Amino acid sequence: MSNPNSIEHIRQDFVILDQITTNDCPLVYLDNGATTQKPRVVIDAITDFYRQNNANVHRGAHYLSDKATKAFEQSRTTVQHFINAPHAKQIIWTKGTTESINLVAASWGQQNLNKGDVILLSEMEHHANIVPWQLLAAKTGVVIEPIRLKANFTLDMDHYRSLLKLAPKLVAITHVSNAIGTVNPIKTLINMAKEAGAVTMVDGAQAISHFAVDVQQLDCDFYVFSGHKIFGPTGIGVLYGKEALLQDMPPWQGGGEMIDKVSFDGTTFNDLPYKFEAGTPNIAGAIGLAAALNYLNQYDRKQLHQHEVQLFHHVFDWMTRQPNIRVYASRDNNAAILSFAIIGEHHQDIGTLLDQQGIAVRTGHHCTMPLMSVLGVAGTVRLSFSIYNNQADAQAFIIALEKVLELLG
Repeated sequence: MSNPNSIEHIRQDFVILDQITTNDCPLVYLDNGATTQKPRVVIDAITDFYRQNNANVHRGAHYLSDKATKAFEQSRTTVQHFINAPHAKQIIWTKGTTESINLVAASWGQQNLNKGDVILLSEMEHHANIVPWQLLAAKTGVVIEPIRLKANFTLDMDHYRSLLKLAPKLVAITHVSNAIGTVNPIKTLINMAKEAGAVTMVDGAQAISHFAVDVQQLDCDFYVFSGHKIFGPTGIGVLYGKEALLQDMPPWQGGGEMIDKVSFDGTTFNDLPYKFEAGTPNIAGAIGLAAALNYLNQYDRKQLHQHEVQLFHHVFDWMTRQPNIRVYASRDNNAAILSFAIIGEHHQDIGTLLDQQGIAVRTGHHCTMPLMSVLGVAGTVRLSFSIYNNQADAQAFIIALEKVLELLG
C-alpha cells in the first residue's frame, strides 16, 4: 500500500506512466478529464475475477456464481458508502454517465414530463447532459432553457434565479465543467431548484475523482458518474437516485434479471436496483470500480486535490503571463482543468506539437459545442491534472509549450 504522504509513491502504482512515447520522450499524461489511468490494484482486481471467480451473478446455484455475486454486490455497497447513499439498492449499475443520464431521461423523464414543461441545463454542459433531453423534447414537447455563463467562466446566478421563475420540472447540471474546470455551487443550485419545485440531477463525471461527494448532504434527486473517470475501468458507471423516485420509475430496458415473473399474458418486474439492470451486467467492471474507490479511500482526498490545484495554479499563472495565449478557465474554484488557445493557431496543431514532445492533452470541442460557441471558439487545448501528476509533469508541459510558441514565432 502506498504512502499517502508521497505523490511519487502514488505515481508508482500507475505503471502506464512509466513509458517512453513519441520521439523518445517520457509520457506526460495530462488528459485525465477524458479518462484516468488505473492503479495496479484495479488491474489486479479485474484480472483476478476472470482468473478465479468468473461466473454469472444472481442466477447460478454453484460455488463460482456465489463468489461472483458476493463480490458484485459488495462492489455496490462500496459505491453506496463512497457517496454516502442511504441504501445500496439506490445504486444502479450503468455503462457510464451517458447511459445513466439517458436512463433518467427515458424512464423518469418520459413518465413525468409533458408538453411545455421546462428543463434547465447550463451552457457548460457536456453533450451527454444535453442530447438526451433534446431527444425527450422531440417526443414530448418539453422546453429546454440554458443557464447563461458569465465572462469569468461561472454560472450567471441572476439568470438562474430568473429561469427558476418558470417553475422548471427538472434542473440537470454538471458538478464540474469538463472543458473549463469550473466547480459549480451545486448545493446552492440544488436548494434553489427545490424551492422552485424542481427535481435535480447532477452530472458528477468530472467531480467524483477530485473531491468527496455526499449525496445526502447535497440532497440531489439523482447523481451520476463514470468509473473510468475515477481510476476504474471503462464500461461501468453509476446512477444514484432517491428511493421514492426510483421505485416510481418504469423499467428502461427489458430482459433477464430485471423481471419478477414473465408470461405471454404480462410481466412483473424485479425490485430495486435490479429492475434497471437488464441482462448480464459488467461484473468485472463493478469489481474494478470498487477496487478504485477502495484505493482512493486510503488517502486524504483534500490533500490530493490540493496537490492537483497547486499544479494547475503553476501552469495557469505561467500561461496568463504569455501574450499569445488565451486561457479559458478561472484560477479560483477550479477542479484543475484548463482550456487554452494560442492566438491565430489551430488547437489540433498545438496538440500535435505537444504530442511530439510526449505531452498528452485533449484538443477539440470536448463534447461541449454549445460552450465553445459561447466562448467564441471552435475548440481549445485542454490539460487536466490528476493525483499522480507531479511538478515535473507541469514543468515539462510548460517547456514543451514554450518550444511550440518559439516554433510558431
